[in-house]
Amino acid sequence: MGKYMKRNVYDQMLRWKQRPEHTTLEVSGARQTGKTYIVNKFADEQYKKKIYINLLEFTGELFLEKYEELRNDIKNGFVCENPVYELIRRTSPDFDDSPDTIVIIDEIQESAAIYNRIREFTRRLKSDFIITGSYLGRILKREFKYSSGDLDYLEIHTLDFQEFLMALGEDDLYQELDIYGQSSGGIYERLSELYAVYTKIGGYPAVVLRYLETGSIEEANAELLKIIRLFTNESKRYFEDILDDEVYDNIFSSVARVLVKEKKGFEKDSFSEELQNIVVKDYSSNISKVSVNRAIDWLYSSGIIGFAGKITNCNILEFKPKSRCYFTDLGLTSYFLTHIGCPESAVSGIVNENFVFLDLKQRIIPPAGIALETPAFATMGSGEVDFYLKSLKTQKTYAIEVKTGKNQSRTVQEILDKKKADYIVYAKGNTHGGVKDQVFTIPVYGIGKFEF
Repeated sequence: MGKYMKRNVYDQMLRWKQRPEHTTLEVSGARQTGKTYIVNKFADEQYKKKIYINLLEFTGELFLEKYEELRNDIKNGFVCENPVYELIRRTSPDFDDSPDTIVIIDEIQESAAIYNRIREFTRRLKSDFIITGSYLGRILKREFKYSSGDLDYLEIHTLDFQEFLMALGEDDLYQELDIYGQSSGGIYERLSELYAVYTKIGGYPAVVLRYLETGSIEEANAELLKIIRLFTNESKRYFEDILDDEVYDNIFSSVARVLVKEKKGFEKDSFSEELQNIVVKDYSSNISKVSVNRAIDWLYSSGIIGFAGKITNCNILEFKPKSRCYFTDLGLTSYFLTHIGCPESAVSGIVNENFVFLDLKQRIIPPAGIALETPAFATMGSGEVDFYLKSLKTQKTYAIEVKTGKNQSRTVQEILDKKKADYIVYAKGNTHGGVKDQVFTIPVYGIGKFEF
């Protein structure tokens, strides 16, 4: 990958290694998020011996051959007390089964047989194991079983804003940032400039690296386009019966069109049905609801889109899942919104909202800081607030407005008047921040520093 970009996930991997219980670490995430790179860097730095097997490469082909060979030997009478040890030894003759050895099996989705042996690897060997995959294929194959008691999970995303700043050597600015207006004006100005770049290119490591090398947003977006094409082409091999190629290629644009639509205006009050309406209208009248739903599930399971729920009348118990959708990378959001001709003035508002969604999504990952299984927006009478949440730490409720206009302000005032939220948070692009009574105003790029 060239220049090393520090990732916060490295510290989470260290915590896994240091735990007294012995588990296999499953590292998942979308394509091109840097899983293989960070896992290998971690292994090289933290272990004396590394065995790396990639099931999509020659090492994987040899490994699977050894697996079949051993199975046949055992069936034919070969006595083997510890088959998993024998398998690794046949693959790597100098295998030393000790806590100083780590075995990495990459692209695990290519073999259900190996995935289903994880329990045995974990329980019968002293070595540490990391398996990685990008979801592709696994959700469609019933052969894949789960062994939750022997697995720890870690999901790698594209670089968040702070990691982006670290890559640029500008992380000190973020550390010094006071989200309530107490930093120097230059800090807000510079972070605002860098945030504008981040929202245009997103956080895929290869895209950020291209930007570091060239300083060009256009060059970075060219790299992003390669990733989009790669994902589309790889996904198609799992869908022999899915929508025709043209529809599949354009489903990203359809998701972007749903993002642009007035949020309260979903005719069917369902993201999937709204998307189906757009796909059918724009591309083909022969697309079934089942096909569209499979495509949506695929995009979600592949880490390309994420869902937000809906809370009716700010009652957190009245929760409806999958009511809205966002991209999981801001580069994708900006690219497709621009691609469909969305006005620039509207793009920034939607991108900012997507940015806050991604921050809240991270806070739900265990150990969670906020309630519910996905971030959620909320209605209040005929109005709406961008996000609504409950802090698990303080049990207080927050209504979050990412972009403010007259209608939203009236809704927020009604929420306060009716005591439907303990606090209001305004996340804006053009503010230094401030606090007044129950209302917090913060720069949108500082949402990660806000404590709920």
